[in-house]
Amino acid sequence: MNSREQQLASFNKLLDVMDELREKCPWDKKQTFESLRHLTIEETYELADAILEDNKEEIKKELGDLLLHIVFYAKIGSETDSFDLGSISESIVEKLIHRHPHIYGNVKVTNEEEVKRNWEKLKLKEGKNSVLEGVPKSLPALVKASRIQEKVAGVGFDWEEPKQVWEKVQEELNELNEEIEKGNIDRIESEFGDVLFSIINYARFINVNPENALERTNKKFTKRFQFLEEEAKKDNKKLSDMTLAEMDVFWDEAKKHFN
Repeated sequence: MNSREQQLASFNKLLDVMDELREKCPWDKKQTFESLRHLTIEETYELADAILEDNKEEIKKELGDLLLHIVFYAKIGSETDSFDLGSISESIVEKLIHRHPHIYGNVKVTNEEEVKRNWEKLKLKEGKNSVLEGVPKSLPALVKASRIQEKVAGVGFDWEEPKQVWEKVQEELNELNEEIEKGNIDRIESEFGDVLFSIINYARFINVNPENALERTNKKFTKRFQFLEEEAKKDNKKLSDMTLAEMDVFWDEAKKHFN
């Protein structure tokens, strides 16, 4: 691996390249915070995909893309004297030191949960009116639910054990079934949301990341279905012309290949 000096040299080279591109490249000259935003979101998802695939080379490439975006935002900020990479770094260093009094102060902690609780308490002292202010509004609903639950748990609003949460899941499922029988679409949607929220909460108690778990299943289903399509083609069959029973034969075979 590169030494600290080599890493700093590489980073300085990136800063030099960014300066040149901003000055000389027509596309880079035009970019703003707003124009880069959707690209940054896309790059973040590409990094997330690489992490789920455990592809270290792709993770490195996608981290590079994200690092470029951070440097790009810093360059744009420096052009109006709003901020630069130095002030960004100083700001996060100050925050990390302030929010880790168990490392840089006299606070004692015994486990990860105490660290999280202290973190949320410190944020409230910093002027936030709610522990939920730090949850971005634009997060996908599943991720947002998970972050909301983590945030409120950080200040002690939580179940005591997994069994209680699973009982809540069962309760919400029963309520959903009752509304399905009544046929009120609005109430069905509301209760379905409650089921999802409680399932996501249960995932936290059994140490499962719900976003990762669902995406893993998405990928597994995709691979199985594409296997089904390929096998049907080998038999010169169209899925639309096959019965469900015929497709199930290929599906069962796909399950043996993709667990």
